[in-house]
Amino acid sequence: MTTAATTGHPPPPADPALRRERFGWYSYDWAMSVFNTSVTTVFLGPYLTAVAEDAAGPDGRLGLLGLGIPPGSWFSYVLSASVLLQVLVLPLTGAVADRTGRKRLLLAGFATLGALATTGLFFVADGRYLLGAVLFVVANISFGAATVVYYSWLPDLAGPEERDAVSSRGWAFGYVGGALLLAVHLGLVLAAPSLGLTTGEAVRICLATAGLWWGAFTVFTVSRLRDRPVRGAAGRPRSGFRQLATTMREMRAFPLTLWFLGAYLLYNDGVQTVISLSATYAVEELGLEQSVLTGAILMVQVVAIAGALGLGRLAARYGAKRVVLGALLAWIGVLLAAFWLQAGAVGQFYALAAVIGLVQGGTQALSRSLFSHLIPAGKEAEYYGFYEISDRGTSWLGPLAFGLTYQLTGSYRLAIVSLVVFFVAGFAALAALPVRRAVLAAGNTPPERL
Repeated sequence: MTTAATTGHPPPPADPALRRERFGWYSYDWAMSVFNTSVTTVFLGPYLTAVAEDAAGPDGRLGLLGLGIPPGSWFSYVLSASVLLQVLVLPLTGAVADRTGRKRLLLAGFATLGALATTGLFFVADGRYLLGAVLFVVANISFGAATVVYYSWLPDLAGPEERDAVSSRGWAFGYVGGALLLAVHLGLVLAAPSLGLTTGEAVRICLATAGLWWGAFTVFTVSRLRDRPVRGAAGRPRSGFRQLATTMREMRAFPLTLWFLGAYLLYNDGVQTVISLSATYAVEELGLEQSVLTGAILMVQVVAIAGALGLGRLAARYGAKRVVLGALLAWIGVLLAAFWLQAGAVGQFYALAAVIGLVQGGTQALSRSLFSHLIPAGKEAEYYGFYEISDRGTSWLGPLAFGLTYQLTGSYRLAIVSLVVFFVAGFAALAALPVRRAVLAAGNTPPERL
């Protein structure tokens, strides 16, 4: 078969129906990214920490199941708990999606549940830290499950030579959507006193509108995407659990794909922990105001649009693996610099946020497209189920390490720098992976550059 890789020519333009479906696929990144930006990254961490502090006992700790938990560790523990539950839910979701082929229904269902739980965060106040934890766990599990289904469309929408570009455009769409709503949220928080609102009330409105945004734009996405016939073993009924068990046995035949998953688990745990807990670090350790933090995150979203598209173009020239490795070196530099940030130094914080924006989207978009080459045909959603366990705000080792380091040392600076180990280990594992051989072993045609 003649491909772009063998002829040296770019792939032909997509037909109108495929372009329409791709636009619908991009639009879900637009819809869901507000959960990462406004909820997980900016508002919920500091807000739920403050709610937990209000509920703390005379000793300054939360009494839960006989444990004395410091409020500063509460959100990181809740985040970790949501991911531990996803270990069970996400692979099963992928198995059901691949087995039934009803991806549109699954995407709509999980996105709706997550959007409703996110909207319900409006009612978290007056020490109701447990309600906040339950709603976030439901929302984050739903977010992960919907993302598994969403990612599995990528091989259907783009050939091997196009996937880096298509994946990067999706991330760019997400950053645009996240930036727009976050700008509105920043305006609301800054204008809260003049509107007769407390900062806490403004934050609750921000959380609720993020859920409404997520749900509303998902309707457009589902209207554009289409299901495809089930590939392989069609017509033989099998439960999701049995299909999952079969896939897990079969994965042992693809050790290089598992190698990539292990590397990704390591470095993406670091990425997601930085994204999820940077707000807590900025407020609790650096003493920055919520408005400063929100402005920095907004700047990250804008810079990340260019970063995602730029790194996607670099991947076309140098290969996705090399570009991701370079981005991981930048992440290590970010953490070392964060350790030395001066309290109250807004300019330093903004400079570091700009670097994060340049590498954040490209790291994730190129990892997503790189993994798509390592999946056996017909198993996309199942394999992305395992992939998503550590993707986009669903890491658990990193938050656990952060929370334990803070609990043992009382230092947020030591907690943030402890994450360097995830990037170093992930870099080493990815650098040693023979990617082209892994693509061939999965039965796929490798692109010209990997």
